[in-house]
Amino acid sequence: MAELENNAYFWQKVDTLFLSSGYTLKKKKGESHDSFKNLVYPTDYGRVNTNGENGLSIYCGSGDRNKVTALVVAADILARELDVKILAGCNSEEEEEILRFLNQTDFQKTILIRRGSAIPGWAFTDN
Repeated sequence: MAELENNAYFWQKVDTLFLSSGYTLKKKKGESHDSFKNLVYPTDYGRVNTNGENGLSIYCGSGDRNKVTALVVAADILARELDVKILAGCNSEEEEEILRFLNQTDFQKTILIRRGSAIPGWAFTDN
């Protein structure tokens, strides 16, 4: 069975997608969700401008917002989809706050994929 390789080449592609797309902030940290007033955003929130219909969600932390620090994958049974969310400039405390925010409902659960920097073995050559 193949193992997941959390490697530098994957994150290089994520960086290229993110940095070449731009994003628009929709909510500031501490603001409530439009439909669910009890949901308060733990960081600034926005949308990455992609070719997709809705784009990608982005949570911007207190660090360098030009650096993707992690991804969140959400399984949403109401929307019947898997959704990837970008975390930019987030420290570990902000990552935990975002996970708590996203996992408040029984209809959506998420996992966090922290940025890796390993170079996979197949990338090395003898030449």
